[in-house]
Amino acid sequence: MPDTPLTVLCVATYEKGAEFLRECKRQGCTVLLLTTEALKDLPSWPREAIDEVFAIPADISRDALLKGVSHVARTRRLDRIVALDDFDVETAALLREHLRVPGMGESTARYFRDKLAMRQRAHNQGILVPPFTSVVNDADVNAYLDGVPGPWLVKPRSQAAAIGIKKAETRDQVWQHVHDLGDMRSFSLLEHFVAGDIYHVDSIVWDRQVVFTAAHRYGSPPWTVAHQGGIFTTSTVDRASEHAQVLDALNRRLLDTLGMVRGVTHTEFIHGHDGRFYFLETAARVGGAFIVDVIAAATGLNLWHEWAKLEVAGEHGRYEVPAHREDYAGLVLSLARQEHPDTSGYDDPEIVQRIDLPHHAGLIVRSDSPATVQARLDDYARRFLEDFYASAPAPDRATH
Repeated sequence: MPDTPLTVLCVATYEKGAEFLRECKRQGCTVLLLTTEALKDLPSWPREAIDEVFAIPADISRDALLKGVSHVARTRRLDRIVALDDFDVETAALLREHLRVPGMGESTARYFRDKLAMRQRAHNQGILVPPFTSVVNDADVNAYLDGVPGPWLVKPRSQAAAIGIKKAETRDQVWQHVHDLGDMRSFSLLEHFVAGDIYHVDSIVWDRQVVFTAAHRYGSPPWTVAHQGGIFTTSTVDRASEHAQVLDALNRRLLDTLGMVRGVTHTEFIHGHDGRFYFLETAARVGGAFIVDVIAAATGLNLWHEWAKLEVAGEHGRYEVPAHREDYAGLVLSLARQEHPDTSGYDDPEIVQRIDLPHHAGLIVRSDSPATVQARLDDYARRFLEDFYASAPAPDRATH
């Protein structure tokens, strides 16, 4: 730990990161929260861990944001600025650059936020990605469609999860999606849809070295669950498997290529039906959808806590991954017809956590056997369809 307490400004325009805030406070930091006016009074913020809250309009301009945070910095020395969710990564980088606070700058932040930038960088360094193109120029789009067979995805460059993604089976559908974007088309990209199994690798990076990874495989791809319905599952990959070894190597190469120095990451790869792994996207944050809880169930490590320790250590401190388990864990999660679904009928000893969220049913299981975890998830996913399952249209943009 540093000799003097640090002041950490946490940027959260979505409600995320309560455990990060708590760990910063446990580490002796002064914790400041910068959030939106709509979120500042939420009772779920861990008030005991927050020294001050600053609120900004959701549509604040760049200059107004810089002036406002600079005003805060007149009387408070900001030692760290941390984005707690995807949507704040660029904002935090902007503030760091302006106030000359250590941490990821704007150029590197683009590689962990902009799906076009991260694809171009990875592709240029020889990492396999699905064929893609910008949709800025009509001739480029037509040339791409001439050379790359469908189906295709039109993806927002700076959204998260499956938000705003449109699938197209024909050339006309691609152009319809592009035209529907209007003046916002430059903020999207076009990509070949690769069918296969999607994996996520969650990492801790210290001093440019990946010091911890956890590889998991989704059941149905998140895009399929979001747009076509179904039960969301994810489970730890057998650490002795070839897939686990390949994913670990790919992830290390990617994060080095993109310039990650310190922090946590959530990266997705797809194992195509052609037998090859493709890079899909990455983010400088913990995984959403209770993935952090799944990793904690399997290993005992909470990535929110470890991330806070990394930030406190900074450029001149020391960090070591704590001793941890290497069990296996998995999550089954569904929208529920009931506001408070009753999962008491699920009573296997492998269940270690029940998801407490309105209109959601979810269970996390743990075992020393990946086969046992998968068997539980398969059984629960089937039963959830009858007991709880509900569906809702996928959002076109993120909601609070």
